Amino acid sequence: MVSRSDHSRLRAWIAAAALLAGYAALSADAQPATVAGHAATASNDYPTYARVQYVEECMVRTKGNEADLYKCSCAIDRIAARLTYDQFVEASTYAHYATLSGENGGIFRDHPLAQQQAKLLRSVETAAWHSCGLSTPPR
Repeated sequence: MVSRSDHSRLRAWIAAAALLAGYAALSADAQPATVAGHAATASNDYPTYARVQYVEECMVRTKGNEADLYKCSCAIDRIAARLTYDQFVEASTYAHYATLSGENGGIFRDHPLAQQQAKLLRSVETAAWHSCGLSTPPR
């Protein structure tokens, strides 16, 4: 169970992450990145709420402390530099729902496009986590 002080501290970290994401978006280099032959837009095309949500989920996945807040913020910045927001949403949807069991998860798990998109997200995310000092993302 999470205590009130831990919950308040997590909220403060999330607010700080939102500020960091906003600052990173303002100061990001506008040079496009290339992924799988597609030109990605500047890394500031992710909505702030999406960056904050990713950092929050990353903190939960790492059972994070304050240092992980910065590492998770770094990871979403690295991911944003490699994938457009639309690519990220599509790939993360396939990766997330591929864990559904039975027939309902089949379309997210069995289709070749789904497998390719999930693999893309996992490889980009793993590279981002390693470059930012986080261990391999748990699945």
